[in-house]
Parts: sequence; structure tokens; C-alpha cells
Amino acid sequence: MEYNTQKTHLNMPEYGRIIQQLVECCKEVSDREERNEMAMAIIDFMGQRNPQLRDEENYKHKLWDHLFILANYDMDVDSPYPFPTREELAEKPKRMEYPKLQGDFKFYGKSILQLIEKAIELESGDEKEALIEVIANNMKKSYNVYNKEHVTDDVIFRHLKELSNNRLDLTGIDSLEKSKIYYANNNNRNNNKNSNNKNQPAKRRFNNNNNHKNRR
Repeated sequence: MEYNTQKTHLNMPEYGRIIQQLVECCKEVSDREERNEMAMAIIDFMGQRNPQLRDEENYKHKLWDHLFILANYDMDVDSPYPFPTREELAEKPKRMEYPKLQGDFKFYGKSILQLIEKAIELESGDEKEALIEVIANNMKKSYNVYNKEHVTDDVIFRHLKELSNNRLDLTGIDSLEKSKIYYANNNNRNNNKNSNNKNQPAKRRFNNNNNHKNRR
């Protein structure tokens, strides 16, 4: 039996002409139970031919949708999912808008917005203040890397205030270098240096003693 598979085959060429012919054959089966069994077998075959679909969410649902498309939206079988209509598939997805990251703010990235929302949710206190300063420091790094130029802290403070709709404000400090985060990092580095310096004389004495023994 010959089937006109050219049109639908071109719509989903990844499944190949063999699957398309099986779909057309399934449509011709008169017994409904036998037709349902054949449709299930075709679904399994489609999954084998395209194993990458298994990594996608609801991949079985997608396979049934693809089966209906291959059948040119005309297949009378008992699907576990409602078949889509031509209109539903033709409808374009809504465009996602990121108004806050347009223009001057596009290089900050979505993660900065998420951190800002988290900081807004926190109650006032040291934790919130520390997070705000972390956000500002990361914004400054992103700005400098993207624009390849130094940015003053007051610009970062203004951007942070605007991105948070005036709910986060760092204008109370002169610069990020006077923030608690900056001093905490510097103190840690200084403590590590002092610790290393204290250990150096002991290491030298230990090495000198070993050298003296080796000479003997």
C-alpha cells in the first residue's frame, strides 16, 4: 500500500519516513483496540529513535503530540493526553520581558536581580546589610568586566537603588571600601599573613637544625 507521506514527513523529518508510514498504516486499522496497541508501539519506537527527548520534561506527552502531528491531526486513538489543535501549536509563545536589565543594567545578569529580591525580603539587621554589600561589590565587578572601565561607587549605589525600586540604599556609606564586607575580608587576609609570618621563624629553626645534623 502506498501512502502520501511527503507533507507530514517534512514537518518532522527527525522521525524518518518509516515512522510516518507506520502512522499512516495505524490510521487505516479498523479495530480500535488493535489501533491503540499499534499507536503505543509507534510511541515506543519514536522514543527509541529520539532518545534525547527522554531528558526533557513530560517527554511522553511530547511524543503523543508528535504522533498526532505526524497523523496530520487526524488519528482516532485513546491517548493518555489531550491532542493539540493546529491553532494551539501555531500560537506563538508569549515574549518574556526583562525590563530591569535593559540598557545600562543588562550586564548585571539575572542572578543579581534574584539576590536583590532576597535582600528585600530579609528583615533589617546585620544579615541584610551584609547581603546588600555583597550585591553591590558583585555589581561593581560585573560593571568593570563588561565595560572595561572603572566605575565609581556612587554609580553602583544609584543602580542598586533603581533596580530595587528604592528599597535598597547604600548611600549611608562613602564607598564600598568602607563596608563591613571589605573590612572583614581584609582582616581575614591580614590574620592569615600574620599567622604565616609567625610560623616562618619556627620553620627556619627546624630547617637549620636538620642541616646541622646532616653535616655531622
